[in-house]
Amino acid sequence: MQYDTVIIGAGAAGMMCAAHAGGRVLVVDHAKAPGEKVRISGGGRCNFTNMYTGPENFISQNPHFAKSALARYTQWDFIELVNQHGIAWHEKTLGQLFCDNSAKDIIAMLRDLMSSAGVELRLNSSISEIEKLNDHFSMALHLSDKKTKITSTNLVIATGGKSIPKMGATGFAYDIARQFGLPLIDTSAALVPFTFAERRFAEISGVAVPAKVTAGDTTFEEALLFTHRGLSGPAVLQASSYWNEGETIVLNLTPAHDLFDKMRTQRQTAGRKNFTTELGHHFPARLVDHLSTQMDLSGNLADWSDARLQEFSDTLAAWELTPNGTEGYRTAEVTRGGVDTDALSSRTMMSKEVKNLYFIGEAVDVTGWLGGYNFQWAWSSGMAAARAISGR
Repeated sequence: MQYDTVIIGAGAAGMMCAAHAGGRVLVVDHAKAPGEKVRISGGGRCNFTNMYTGPENFISQNPHFAKSALARYTQWDFIELVNQHGIAWHEKTLGQLFCDNSAKDIIAMLRDLMSSAGVELRLNSSISEIEKLNDHFSMALHLSDKKTKITSTNLVIATGGKSIPKMGATGFAYDIARQFGLPLIDTSAALVPFTFAERRFAEISGVAVPAKVTAGDTTFEEALLFTHRGLSGPAVLQASSYWNEGETIVLNLTPAHDLFDKMRTQRQTAGRKNFTTELGHHFPARLVDHLSTQMDLSGNLADWSDARLQEFSDTLAAWELTPNGTEGYRTAEVTRGGVDTDALSSRTMMSKEVKNLYFIGEAVDVTGWLGGYNFQWAWSSGMAAARAISGR
């Protein structure tokens, strides 16, 4: 069987590319349904893009690489597509856009687009024995117990990264990159909770507070959640993408106010009350109890001098912790690293050395922030490859 384009991976990027590539297109995926990560994203409502998407919201060895694809197919272009298909949506917070109904609406839209374009979709299938022969690729398509030899002019790798292996994620894209001599940037779990030894925060699991979390030289201000294993919540997930093993992170548990000024004011009117009681006006009771086991919070508020209040406030504004790791690919929303962007055209996503071999989406060393940015990269990179293939 001969195809103009074979796309391996029926996720967000692969389906987007397939719907717009033109010609005879085959999409192959080992899953039983397309768009499985789309389906579970955003609590089942798919945070499909972010209104504030820009190159600064992505991590890569080459911070300029994503600019071309993002500029040529923007968040507004995808929003227009969603509107055209009658999918109701809303902004939740910080420019994050979600379906009103279900993430399945996005999958249905992409499937409709592929169907209209005559795309052939093969699920519960796999590709092996890939070779480049002059002006085409030769490969084996495995479907049930059958093995069929197929060829295509273009080959697009859209199999994602290693995140969430229980959903079938593998390092397939990296294997293909190695086979054809493309360099890789070391991968790691990103947008992932931190873990700490000895279940350090288990007793306050479920407590959430607003916070600033800093990893490296990058800070995020959103919610922080204490868990049985360690720390999670949006601010933590964001910071995890900038964290390297062995490094410390810094928590600011008073991002919205100066705790020193607040407690000093309270001392004038409630000095006879227990310090922890007054601290409870600013933090959940369970967190106050936990802090009491970590530091001396004894005495009435009147007993606390300005110096002692300042020291305590400074501690909570710059609490240094060293995670023993993360929860890894098991729960990571995305994979940091991947196919080196230096080996790809930023305009087309095609390999610079292997003609008509494309890598798109999460497989590439472009990692977005939490909040719809990774989906926008899927749409933009998928469209970049599709336009190159179709000549548009």
